[in-house]
Amino acid sequence: MMKRFYFIWITMFVLLTQPGVSNAQQTASESAAEKIKAIQIQYLSQKLNLTPEEAQKFWPVYNNYTHEVEQLIAERHQKRDLEKTASDNADDAARKNMDKELKYEKRLLDIKSRYSTEFQRVLPGRKAGMVFKSEREFRTIMVNHLNTQRMNRMGQGPRRRP
Repeated sequence: MMKRFYFIWITMFVLLTQPGVSNAQQTASESAAEKIKAIQIQYLSQKLNLTPEEAQKFWPVYNNYTHEVEQLIAERHQKRDLEKTASDNADDAARKNMDKELKYEKRLLDIKSRYSTEFQRVLPGRKAGMVFKSEREFRTIMVNHLNTQRMNRMGQGPRRRP
């Protein structure tokens, strides 16, 4: 079990620290996103301990779920960008933002609720119950890794003794 854990960490480190060969920023970020997605697939497969049959049923459902969540997030960002140009008084703007945030959270919860049922349909209960938890764990690992990378680039990483 520990071998797999170390393998995931080593894979993640290698994939995320490789210098990009493309000069185009968009291509580099797409490449990084693809690498992260590949690591996420490996992480979730291992965490959920998917059999080949379960994986065949699970991944199409999971991909649909992530697509819907990504669409919701993109819509949220697009609306935020459009609203930055509009000017309201501070109280009205704060109230509107709170309402919009609650609507966003409700839509996200609706998506998760719907897909929770779908995951239970294609996976055993124990594994279906681990999908969202494993996804959160992966995000936490990635955020910590990326923050560590950023701190190291800024020269604020762990201090070494001479």
